[in-house]
Amino acid sequence: MTDIPTPAEIAAADDGSIVKHSVNIAGHRTSISLEAPFWAALRAIADADGTSIAAIITEIDANRRGNLSSALRVYVLARVQLGLPADETA
Repeated sequence: MTDIPTPAEIAAADDGSIVKHSVNIAGHRTSISLEAPFWAALRAIADADGTSIAAIITEIDANRRGNLSSALRVYVLARVQLGLPADETA
C-alpha cells in the first residue's frame, strides 16, 4: 500500500515558485501567475469538465470582482472544498 502524502507534506515539498502562463481572454492576451499546484488543479478540473483551462479562466474573469489570480485560487479551493462532481460547479 502506498502512503498518500498529507496536505502539509505536499505544501512543504512545493518551493512556492510562481508559474506564468499567457492566455487570451475576451480577445486580449494576458499573463496569469499561479503556483504550479494551482495550474495542475486547473488542468485536472478542465479535463474532468471536458473543457479547456482557457474556458474556465474566461468564465471566472467575466464574473470576478478582484484580482484574476486570486479568483482562480479561490475557484480551485471551492471545487476541492465542495467536493462536487465536475459538472455541478460550472
